[in-house]
Amino acid sequence: MQWREITAPGLRVPLAAACLGVWLHAADGLLVSTMTPAIVADIGGVALVPWTFALYEMGTIVVGAAGGLLSMRFGIRLPMALAGALFALGCAVSALAPAMEVLLLGRIFQGLGGGGLMALSFVLTAVRFPPRLVPRVMAAISTIWGVSAFTGPLIGGLFVEFSNWRNGFWFFALQALALAAWMFLQKDKGDGPKAAEHERFPLQRLMWLCAGVVLVAYGGIDVAPLGTTVFVLLGLLCLALFVRLDAGHTESRLLPPRPLSLFDPIGAAIVMIICFAAATTAVTIYVPLLITSLHGVSVLVAGYVIALESIAWTVAALLVSGQPPSRDRMFILTGMTIITVGTAGLIYAVPQGPVWLVAVFASMLGFGFGTAWTFILRLATGIAPQEETRRVSSALPTVHRLGFALGAAFIGIVANASGIDDPARLKFVAAAVFIASLPLALLGLFAATRFVAGTRA
Repeated sequence: MQWREITAPGLRVPLAAACLGVWLHAADGLLVSTMTPAIVADIGGVALVPWTFALYEMGTIVVGAAGGLLSMRFGIRLPMALAGALFALGCAVSALAPAMEVLLLGRIFQGLGGGGLMALSFVLTAVRFPPRLVPRVMAAISTIWGVSAFTGPLIGGLFVEFSNWRNGFWFFALQALALAAWMFLQKDKGDGPKAAEHERFPLQRLMWLCAGVVLVAYGGIDVAPLGTTVFVLLGLLCLALFVRLDAGHTESRLLPPRPLSLFDPIGAAIVMIICFAAATTAVTIYVPLLITSLHGVSVLVAGYVIALESIAWTVAALLVSGQPPSRDRMFILTGMTIITVGTAGLIYAVPQGPVWLVAVFASMLGFGFGTAWTFILRLATGIAPQEETRRVSSALPTVHRLGFALGAAFIGIVANASGIDDPARLKFVAAAVFIASLPLALLGLFAATRFVAGTRA
């Protein structure tokens, strides 16, 4: 099988569309992380910074969960065009935002569009390419993801240094609009609407999920012992209701049975993923803001410190690829241990420096995920009952995004309670957000041991 086969006539359009869809989604997060210090300096709203990530992730979760269903009902062409248009609209709103509250609205639209582009890119790959070519297409998509890790911060840094952060959003708005127009003008080729009336979109359950994240995040805006506690408890109650309602839908469940049980291997895997995603969120949200203020580095350098996490993920995944299933458990525990050590190291490195040490520990987070992720997916889907395999394979990436959203909400509470709006307290804040992240990593490591122990023959 040659690489040129995936660029044969008839396959170039779906390949380009899938790669561009993944590019827009993947590069967006690092672009915004890099531009965050400039955004805050221009329009304020430092207390709302975690919301720029939490709301984006919620939009991604909602539409990402619907990607397969939308393609069955409406085909791929129109939903992907709509996703591109939503992403472009979100970028435009963010570019024009006079205040952080308006930028957050743009981030919701970007999340909805980005989640749709990501999900539909994978659907497009599965539908339009013969099975023997899918691994090559997935490799191309993974390459695009790695490229985005390098170029996302570069683009954000260049716009901040030589132009304006708003133009960074316009740059991506134009790309998304071009993709939307291009997909709209394409013809359906065997992937048009299919009858799927029996598949109901789980809107009510996803609303409870989003409400839970929003309430937890809202409790962190104006931190007060009573108000914050009430909002966090209400948020957790909504999340518990989501899990309970989901368990009652046999045919359209989003999660496998017992999704949060440490006594069930799949449940332990889900807890592990949520905890480690939440524990590592502080790097993306706050490290650029903190190291530019505490250590005087440029926005571009700060962006590349964050990019190293994604680059390390790609490098680790390549290094461990091809390992036999008998080593799955070893690589999972190794990867999760590396993440835990990296999180602990950031407690010292971010407030004290030097910046290269921050980069080393941030890279450890990505390297740990890259070491373990393939084997988590393989082991979890391998032990799942046959009727749950598809659900487990789609649930693990979804709960990964949920972990990021919850982590953004939680770490926002910690940062605002620690006084991130006071420049004199930034060293204390830098230590506090990673001290708060460490228990999440330790709980994730414990869940990892339960996961691998529960899957042994």
